[in-house]
Amino acid sequence: MSQTGSYFARRGARILCLAEGGFIPIPLVTAARAAGGGVHIIADETIVMPPALSSVPIEVIAGRNDRFARIAALADAYIGLPGSLASTSGLFGSWTAAKAAGRHSPIVLLNRNRAYDVLRGYAADVLSPGLPGYERLVQFTDNVEDLWPRASRLINEGH
Repeated sequence: MSQTGSYFARRGARILCLAEGGFIPIPLVTAARAAGGGVHIIADETIVMPPALSSVPIEVIAGRNDRFARIAALADAYIGLPGSLASTSGLFGSWTAAKAAGRHSPIVLLNRNRAYDVLRGYAADVLSPGLPGYERLVQFTDNVEDLWPRASRLINEGH
């Protein structure tokens, strides 16, 4: 997470994070801020920011679907980092909220250590027949350095 946070921040990206159930992606937030990047957190009421991150903008939104909708309204692209099932659920919840709102935001998943192999298979077997051109909307990479060029290209193509 920290490598991705600093890598994206150095390229001028504003990082938007979902924080729920007491979980805050502290390594991502800390690295992005240390590299001079902007971070914004959409959180549930369980989140208490550590003192070192007290200046990070945070929006507390009670309903999970409302948090997803807020992220969908703000995000240009989604980056999935290896993590827990809960973080993957949050990623796809906000991505589908964007799709429901008519925004077809791209998603790039960092498949380091085969973290998203199951989703890669799902995309090929299930998304491909139901979502024409899905490969232009959902992409996988095995290294952090490839996340930014893929996401940038997809955003610039208007997907």
